[in-house]
Amino acid sequence: MAIEKVTDIPSDNVYAYALSKTLTKVSSPVTVGLYSECHNRINMVLKNIEVHMNQEAKRREDKYSKETKPRSITPSISDMLSLILRLLFYRPVWTEQNQNMKNIRYMFVRFSAWHFAGSDLLWAGLVMQLSKAIQNSFGKLQLGLFRIVQHDEEKDAGKKNIEDVPKNWRSKKLGCIPIWALILIGFIGSLLILVSLIMFGFPHLKEHLEGEKVEESSGYGALEGFVITILGVPAVGALRFILLLLKNLFFNQDLKIRQGLDNKKVSQQLGLMHEVRLEMRLLCCFIHFMEIFERRRIRVVLEITNLDRCTPKKIVGVLDAINILLSDEESPFISVLAVDPEVLVRQVQQAEDCLSKRDSAYDFLDRIITLPFTVPPLSNASKSSVFENIVRGQSEISENIPFEETGTSALGDPGTSFSVEDEYSVKYSEAEEEQAIPLTAKKGNVETFAAAEFSLQEVDKLTESAFSYITSKDKSKLTAYISGDTMSMRRVINSIRVTIMIMETRKLEPPPPEKIAAWVVLVDCWPCRLSWILQCVEDDQQSDEIDGSICTVDYTKKLWDVFSYNSLELCIIGYAVKNFLERDGDPELFEIFLKNHFKFTVEDLEKFKLCTVNLNYSIKNQLARIRGSHRLERAGRNAFQSLSSRTLMNMKTEDICQELSNLRFPEKYLETVRENFIDGRTILFSDPKDLRQVLQMTMGEWTSFQIHFLGVTPSSQPAQAKTLPNVTNPGVGICLSAYGQ
Repeated sequence: MAIEKVTDIPSDNVYAYALSKTLTKVSSPVTVGLYSECHNRINMVLKNIEVHMNQEAKRREDKYSKETKPRSITPSISDMLSLILRLLFYRPVWTEQNQNMKNIRYMFVRFSAWHFAGSDLLWAGLVMQLSKAIQNSFGKLQLGLFRIVQHDEEKDAGKKNIEDVPKNWRSKKLGCIPIWALILIGFIGSLLILVSLIMFGFPHLKEHLEGEKVEESSGYGALEGFVITILGVPAVGALRFILLLLKNLFFNQDLKIRQGLDNKKVSQQLGLMHEVRLEMRLLCCFIHFMEIFERRRIRVVLEITNLDRCTPKKIVGVLDAINILLSDEESPFISVLAVDPEVLVRQVQQAEDCLSKRDSAYDFLDRIITLPFTVPPLSNASKSSVFENIVRGQSEISENIPFEETGTSALGDPGTSFSVEDEYSVKYSEAEEEQAIPLTAKKGNVETFAAAEFSLQEVDKLTESAFSYITSKDKSKLTAYISGDTMSMRRVINSIRVTIMIMETRKLEPPPPEKIAAWVVLVDCWPCRLSWILQCVEDDQQSDEIDGSICTVDYTKKLWDVFSYNSLELCIIGYAVKNFLERDGDPELFEIFLKNHFKFTVEDLEKFKLCTVNLNYSIKNQLARIRGSHRLERAGRNAFQSLSSRTLMNMKTEDICQELSNLRFPEKYLETVRENFIDGRTILFSDPKDLRQVLQMTMGEWTSFQIHFLGVTPSSQPAQAKTLPNVTNPGVGICLSAYGQ
């Protein structure tokens, strides 16, 4: 296979490249869930994403061939004057052309939630950091002018009105006359009148006044009165404008939010949230204005890190802020939630007051995340490189970031992005850059990603084919399985694009587009059942290695057969995985999907495994722990020669009698079993108290019966009593209705 060609590329860089390319294709707003257990890997992926997205923005501008080039991000004096004039006298016009501009600029804002954890309202700190970043990027003067002379809350509250006109700017008018023309006419008229008065004076006053001194003083008095009359009203307006501008420069929205936080009466009511929402709307409008001025789209990438280290209530507050403040239809924000998913889910689950009774942490996150992206575990080669880095005293994750052909990194290019981090993050990043020495040659990375660059057309072609297959009414069978929730549809669309991108980057031969689409839908609709299949296949492969078997894995085995064979075990541990199973869709549709329409095999699973980023691996990890605990209990039962649940399930009444006879139980118990038609299912799923009452066994006989048939061991009994407090039978699992096996 072609995998060997890219083994020299760090896997994290591959995933960062694929995610960055996907983010350049999707429309904002979008919320990405960047999941990984290692915070250093998250930081490296985020840094690589910034590099690749900036390189993409630079590539687009270099490729742009039209006459009206985008303006420089570092403004010249003429650009500054032009911007001020447009802020004062013009309004932008939204047209089809300026809404579909190819050029783009990315602003990267890093928000470390842990550094704001002391605040009562963590989400307010996020908004303050975002506002500060936009001010530093565009300038306080420009934002202050926009706030005073451009922003209209009522007009800007609605959607953009797209017009079919060639011009991007329209003059502000008073009546039918542009304001700049009125001001210019007034200035020129006042200047002419003043010059004529100074040169010719007032003739009618000279006839009635006598003496040179009287004429001179009267002329100057009239002149002063006229000047005050002409210039008084504009001077008052100009003074008011200057005072408002100074107020916005020195007393900005950050101070207003801080005052609201200090005032408990305000912060506990809806007033502060309303003020913050208005401020976010103003920032969005300002960015849209700057898009027209700079002749490029502007996207703000908000990187939220260390959120999983905060308290549950504050985490939910930040997630709500992302959902409420940053997810308007015309919002220019791309939110990247970089966390450890297992810790985040556990923290959110503990925020009981913030979730409804029917709501789970996974459901809560699904309503916010539009692109889940799980960084898969490190490969053996990557682990070796990381271990070598640590031994050599370098950073844990080497930064193998591809560079431009000119030899300069796009990360530091001021013409493509602006990144704002807190002071600690900047110092940490600088120290990390000094220590990091890549173990892999950068030349190989450039060649590989350059080759991947040429295949972007193939990626677009496969993506469009997958979308066409889903929307095809005649051929597609997937429409019956896709959820009617638009958020789920967005996740499917984004995940298909990023899956194809990863395959192309890793030089893997992609399956048919319809198969890729079906796999993504399978992951989105039934994450728990698919995670169970993944874990079962992985455990079988590890068991073969333990036994010393070689090439015993049957890659032609269908995934449905794997699930069917292990469904009884899932049924027995069903109570422990109940929260995960609630995330899955219709179980009957799952059976139809894998058994009839899309017969995926173990070979398909191995191909898709490294490219499946929309699956939350915390579910699989939890299933692995539960299954491991169950197998440990089963090992204890084997030591006592207990029957397995699968064996007991298939035993009939006579089989039970034979086992009792082998254990040398009295004949009366065999007769009782026959009279009450007690078989394996009855023993497995009945209440032990009722079963003992029917059999009328002594304490010693009942203990022997439990050990042999129910697998009750001294160590497992108290453990199960703690983990399953509502289960009356400590030796028996609960079979959920979702498994009709």
